[in-house]
Amino acid sequence: MTTDGFTTCLWFDGQAEEAAHYYVSIFDNSRVDRVTRHTAAGPGAEGSVLAVEFTANGQRFTALNGGPQFTFNESISFQILCSDQREIDHYWAALTADGGEGGPCGWLKDRYGVSWQVVYDRLLTLMTDPDPEKATRTARAMMGMGRLDAAALERAHAGQ
Repeated sequence: MTTDGFTTCLWFDGQAEEAAHYYVSIFDNSRVDRVTRHTAAGPGAEGSVLAVEFTANGQRFTALNGGPQFTFNESISFQILCSDQREIDHYWAALTADGGEGGPCGWLKDRYGVSWQVVYDRLLTLMTDPDPEKATRTARAMMGMGRLDAAALERAHAGQ
């Protein structure tokens, strides 16, 4: 039985240590915890990085240098719930920098191809309003956005 929750393992092709430092630089409450290197037994070159254990925003991760067999896709993404536009802008800019790319409705891919959703934390409340007109206006506004605009979502919900 596990006593400390889950650890997410991210599979990289030689960029595990670089990626771990990248994620640690973006989020508060983050650190690189341990770097494990290949021994003479392999399978990688002795001394090269096998895996990096790190914490990002309090969540445990392992970055594994597994090779080119697998790549990231949109079927798995990480959601970052943001309380205001400053947070949305910070995470959007940091995660799309240096080769990342923005997508629709708050989704993006970082420079490693990992998918993220940078979400205004009130979005689901606004989109599930019991008043269907408010909910529909909010959803329509969100569908037209890349990076989410919290004020525009609030205005759409209010009918302004």
